[in-house]
Amino acid sequence: MKISVIGAGAMGGSLVEGLLKGEFFNNSDITVADPSQEALNRFAETGASITTDNKIAAQQADIVTVVVKPWLVERVLNDIKDELNPSKQILIVIAAGITSSQIQSWVGNEISLFLAIPNIAIAQLSSMTFLVPVKASNENTKLITDIFDELGGTLVTEERLLAAGTTLASCGIAYAMRYVRASAEGGVELGFKAKDATKIVLQTMKGAVDLLQANGMHPEAAIDLVTTPGGVTIKGLNEMEHAGFTSAVIRGLKAGLK
Repeated sequence: MKISVIGAGAMGGSLVEGLLKGEFFNNSDITVADPSQEALNRFAETGASITTDNKIAAQQADIVTVVVKPWLVERVLNDIKDELNPSKQILIVIAAGITSSQIQSWVGNEISLFLAIPNIAIAQLSSMTFLVPVKASNENTKLITDIFDELGGTLVTEERLLAAGTTLASCGIAYAMRYVRASAEGGVELGFKAKDATKIVLQTMKGAVDLLQANGMHPEAAIDLVTTPGGVTIKGLNEMEHAGFTSAVIRGLKAGLK
């Protein structure tokens, strides 16, 4: 089975990195297309095929993945639509705000289509990806889900929830990174070197994630395990809440929907 990724920018390049690290595809079965040769050069020695011609990429793949900025999707799909074979190929479009009806108006409604929203952690096989099957068989849905499961976690959902998924996980990774930066800066103020503070925060976040994933506890139940009456943890949490921590997070997420 062969896959092509059209678009080697931040998201497209991250997807290719993940595919190269995974075991679902041989490197030689991956084609990367981008008009910029410079963007392609990073993949030149991986064994993947590279091309500046989107049509060639579309012709060579069983799964055609378009990963470009939203305002470029129509142009790219119009460029490759005559190369697509609805009876044999699967089309995946990764672009925030682009609807299935728009895509079908550009390429027709016969092809098996998936809308996907991952995040850049896909490069490290740690994405949270939302998938929306459109005119896709159960077999194709399982195939695409299996591919993205290797690249992190996957949720098959409704198209109406894609915008919410984008702000929660795709934008959300930036929000998490902002917490890392703020916490590390706080660590420096507490006396640690910046590098050490960052290491401490990253490992602490990893520990929190691992605990919650391992036991399925609600975050508040886990917090109760480390808060003692009159202790420093509850004092710190309450001070953050006085500054609007939870409210700020929710407001930021909701702002991403506007």
